[in-house]
Amino acid sequence: MDDNQDHLNVLRSINNQPTLSQRKLAKNLGFSLGKLNYCLKALKDKGLIKIQNFQKKEKKIQYFKYIITPEGLAERTRLTINFMKRKMKEYDELKNELEGNKKDVDNN
Repeated sequence: MDDNQDHLNVLRSINNQPTLSQRKLAKNLGFSLGKLNYCLKALKDKGLIKIQNFQKKEKKIQYFKYIITPEGLAERTRLTINFMKRKMKEYDELKNELEGNKKDVDNN
């Protein structure tokens, strides 16, 4: 899968559940923890997300909250539109291929 699709998937997941742990987020996406960290760093470096670090003092549990920036929302929209365009093109190509196959079958 290409980086754009991975980034779109991460942005969608963060939008739906911004307080998931990295481990749970990686599992939900089917990513390794390393791949998720790579994607999160790239999104952060591009200014598409912010990562807030929280710590519970009693239990010493650390967790993060991911926030999609306005630029991140715009990028998610752009990536979604590009994804839909690709899928519509694939659909049209498959439809044309099936119609061609049907004509071949009808002629035989």
